[in-house]
Amino acid sequence: MNSNIKTGGIAHADAAGGFYRVAIVGAASLKGKEVAEVLDQRNFPSLELKLLDDDESLGQLEAVKEEITFIQSVRPEQFEKVDFTFFASDGDSTRRNWKRVLESGGAVVDLSYALEDEPGAALRAPWVERQLGQPCTLELQPGPAVVAHPAAVVLGLLLTRLHATAPIKRVVVTVCEPASEHGQKGMDELHEQTINLLSFQPLPKNIYDVQVAFSMVARYGQQAAPPLSSVTEHVVKHYEKIVGGRAPVPSLLVVQAPVFHGHAFSLNIEFEEPTAASQISLALAGEHVGVIGESEEAPNNVNAAGQGDILVSVTPDSADLRSVWLWATSDNFRVAAITAVEVAEGMAAGRPRGQIQ
Repeated sequence: MNSNIKTGGIAHADAAGGFYRVAIVGAASLKGKEVAEVLDQRNFPSLELKLLDDDESLGQLEAVKEEITFIQSVRPEQFEKVDFTFFASDGDSTRRNWKRVLESGGAVVDLSYALEDEPGAALRAPWVERQLGQPCTLELQPGPAVVAHPAAVVLGLLLTRLHATAPIKRVVVTVCEPASEHGQKGMDELHEQTINLLSFQPLPKNIYDVQVAFSMVARYGQQAAPPLSSVTEHVVKHYEKIVGGRAPVPSLLVVQAPVFHGHAFSLNIEFEEPTAASQISLALAGEHVGVIGESEEAPNNVNAAGQGDILVSVTPDSADLRSVWLWATSDNFRVAAITAVEVAEGMAAGRPRGQIQ
């Protein structure tokens, strides 16, 4: 393979094949593993994929494109000649390392939300951008691209698509948050609480500071950080930015559900005029949205797992002809990972290939 590789500056792509060098920081995390899988499934043109993480995961073996590789430590030299770095770890790790990527001429895709307030950062949601017909501006050396919260992406796509067909007056949304949004530690604590409850043992409460096993809660205990209310604020903030006033901002409540994976959404949507459920179904159907009929299995966390589509069912509101109920489910990590990889694909279109002096 021709490896006419740039050694400093803007790009390091292989001149012949247009391949890129890619790194994932937080490769052992649930989100990092999903990014690696989506990169493979979408055939992202990578010449090399570096898996990076903290000391706890060093040497751990992972399968990448049917080859076994191992996780390496996060060191400054790991970012040299890397074109794209996905930050799927915690915010502290992202803040420690992202500038090294830019200094080496690479592009940053942030799934940790740590960089959203940095100068030059752009909050990205390609699904919503395409729905709104927003052009993607190509830059030779862009600032960090921050992946929008997956719940904001789902709500942004559904509501902008509906509002373009039937003007919406008001939306009330309940988002059921899965344990996986807290990473492996959140899932482990839900698992341990479940086992301990069934065996009459004390409950671990390091993450939630409240019982979440067999329970729905609208707020965590006082010792939990961050509080559940901060998730609500984050989703609304990201929704407002990616939608840009092209659909009403929903009244939103996030509750912690006793499930390990996948978001679920209950939406009551009031339109300006009476609107049939069949019309709503037709308006919703399209890219990344699967409308489930009454004769099919209703959307749930299980049948949404691993899918790149939002599954939606539509039910008329018996109390109001202008309102409908939507029940939607999505794979939170799959939505985030596809968003991240699509962002990188768009950035790749603007990156020079071959040797740049």
